[in-house]
Amino acid sequence: MGTSKSTRIALLRAVNVGGRNSLAMSDLRKMVAALGFRDARTLLQSGNLIFRGARQSDDALERLLEAECQKRLKLSIDFVIRTLDEWQAMIDANPLARKAANDPSHLVVMVLKSTPGKNELKALKASIRGREVVKAKGKQLYISYPDGIGTSKLTGTLIERVLGVRGTARNWNTVLKLAELARGEAED
Repeated sequence: MGTSKSTRIALLRAVNVGGRNSLAMSDLRKMVAALGFRDARTLLQSGNLIFRGARQSDDALERLLEAECQKRLKLSIDFVIRTLDEWQAMIDANPLARKAANDPSHLVVMVLKSTPGKNELKALKASIRGREVVKAKGKQLYISYPDGIGTSKLTGTLIERVLGVRGTARNWNTVLKLAELARGEAED
């Protein structure tokens, strides 16, 4: 369906969560097509998008899609984008591979807009009050929630506040499903 360099995986932050930022995935696909990108596909209703034909940098695409979403759909939404190659490298670099194999539903990857600083990462690890484990690799955090995500005090809001970086998290099963979809191996 396309090359791994022109294939992008876009994650929308805080879409269709708790009645905020309600966005039909069909409207998102139409917007991306109107911008000249091809093969727009979505996964679930929580803002997972794959499209092809992008030649800009991830940062430039994030800014473009954020501006067009505001202009066309009247929604202020953060986009975090990776190429298919970057996405696969993120999967391959997982420092919590045992957790991914044995308990993928309690493992998330928080995909960040930029690389957090060392001091901020140290502060984040110091703020952990439960049994959660956080490992950083570039612009990703791999987070294990052995006691469940819903009851954890290590929330996305806390992580963003401590790091000073915005991002959005997906569970390990969704991370793998997005890779399959981007490679053209899965259906909507």
